[in-house]
Amino acid sequence: MKIPLPRLERRSSAFVHDVTMAALSFALALYLRLGSFDYPSIDPIDMIYSGLLFTATCAVVFMASGLYRSIWAFASIRDLKEILKATTLAVVIYIIVGFVFTRLTGVPRTVPFIAWFILLAGLGGSRMAFRVLRERRLSALWERSGGGRVKVLVVGAGDETDLFIRAIANNPHAPFKVVGVIGENGKRVGRSIHGIEVLGTIDDLQDIISKLRERDITPSKLILPRSFARLNGRIVDQLLEQAPVLGLSLSRLPALTELRDDLSDISSVKDQPIALEDLLGRPEIVLNREEISKLISGRRILITGAGGSIGSELVRQIAALYPQHITLLELSEFNLYKIEMEMTEKFPDLSVRAVIADVRDASRLTQVFREEKPDIVFHAAAIKHVPLAEQNTREAILTNVIGTRFVADCAAKSGVIAMVQISTDKAVNPCNVMGATKRLAEMYCQALDMNSQQTRFMTVRFGNVLGSTGSVVPRFQEQLSGGGPITVTHPDITRYFMTIREAVELVLQASAFGVRPGDVRGKILVLDMGNPVKITDLARQMIRLAGLRPGEDIKIAYTGLRPGEKLYEELFSSDEEIMQSAADGVQLAKSKVVELAHLQHELGNFAIQLQSGMADVNATARLAELVPEFTHA
Repeated sequence: MKIPLPRLERRSSAFVHDVTMAALSFALALYLRLGSFDYPSIDPIDMIYSGLLFTATCAVVFMASGLYRSIWAFASIRDLKEILKATTLAVVIYIIVGFVFTRLTGVPRTVPFIAWFILLAGLGGSRMAFRVLRERRLSALWERSGGGRVKVLVVGAGDETDLFIRAIANNPHAPFKVVGVIGENGKRVGRSIHGIEVLGTIDDLQDIISKLRERDITPSKLILPRSFARLNGRIVDQLLEQAPVLGLSLSRLPALTELRDDLSDISSVKDQPIALEDLLGRPEIVLNREEISKLISGRRILITGAGGSIGSELVRQIAALYPQHITLLELSEFNLYKIEMEMTEKFPDLSVRAVIADVRDASRLTQVFREEKPDIVFHAAAIKHVPLAEQNTREAILTNVIGTRFVADCAAKSGVIAMVQISTDKAVNPCNVMGATKRLAEMYCQALDMNSQQTRFMTVRFGNVLGSTGSVVPRFQEQLSGGGPITVTHPDITRYFMTIREAVELVLQASAFGVRPGDVRGKILVLDMGNPVKITDLARQMIRLAGLRPGEDIKIAYTGLRPGEKLYEELFSSDEEIMQSAADGVQLAKSKVVELAHLQHELGNFAIQLQSGMADVNATARLAELVPEFTHA
């Protein structure tokens, strides 16, 4: 009984095809070179002998080179490279063998090179043609069968939509069928992108869905390009409200760069859920990755508060930039353990040391700096929660002010290249203890920066980060999972927001800019936070993202402003001069700098009083004396 061997038969067929192509390419090369096979000065027997030798050489090389491990149906650029290697090797071996035995007298010496071009085109072209014909056939079958594709409308007629539609068209197994495009405005309505019509604008959405329903091609998804989502937060919010009414779900494409990386990969055309950051209306910031890499690569980095929200993200991003060594300094044992384990798993070759230390312990910091010898220090350790700082004034001042002074003084004595202090918009015209402590820490670093000949002392100021521990977003998520209500302190309260990833990217960008030569000493680096967001709007958006209806499925309750809480935050004080910088997403705040010797004297006395058990009310009063703009609410 004969056992069928389909794989072997296919390989044999491919081998026979390639050997036949070798023989034909040699014959065609001869014809092209001589203009005829009847050439009086060349013996026909020599021609035949040379052709057989060329064909046999190709057969041996093709079989030995592994050309037949690949499947023609999935022929790719890699296969063309293998064909190039095999044909080149075959021609070289033929020339060597032919020269040794016949001195290549049987045929003109240009014939092998002409045959090489023809053979390369024949082998590569036949494989590519087979793949194209197969994909067209599969695509046609897939289209006729409906293929289980999800019918979608794409919002926005820009570059990302173009790439997405091309990716879908080039992939017969793509999960989507684009039935139309929604334009941002009326300019492109009636035109098409790769055969897909721009049906109307967002205002026409209800009519468009009705017409598509009549044509029996009702979409089930609205997909937004990422850049459109980020630049049009209000429109996305409107679509989140409108889509469920029309029976549509809402999602977005990957980033444009992800689509460009591998257009043919099925993973590159998967949609993603609308994320909260897509609703902030923030444009993408252009990062100077070369400058950021130059800041970190090959250097010893120390990060205080390394287990916190900002600190741990700093660790992640810095670890990917090839530092020589990272010191993780953290008071919380559990947070330090988590970030150290993450580094061990993701960056096993990176030199990392985890250090339990309190920034308020000057002798411990001195020891750590002496042992670790950092080049750059990122100071993220802080007490950051406004109500807790109000209830624990003495502790907040000791950590945020005295702790910052100890870290900065150690950095100065160690001669580090730069110390970067993480500050907050609450330091501007502070009305709470936390904001006032951060402003006083800013003042100390500014004074040090102006007096230091070697080390840069930079302060980076920004607003709230989405998802940081204890912030509004995790609290809203907990309240959502519990069925509500979501509590907001005031209907008009606003805040600046950005993602933790964006905030840290910009901290690194600002730091790389700050260490450049230039007139930036004593100035505060302020991150571009975009427009402030109403917390009530944020709550509604989170409810809609959960697939629920604000006010119906989940209520929003107002509880009143907490002690020390502002109705709105500011990034600049009225007495600060705002200056543009050469770094995208970073501005400069120029304010009056206090004399360093005066601050060192006052903070020295303040530290002694605090450590001696100074009452919170007296500590707050003294804080107000040192920070004139502090008006305690």
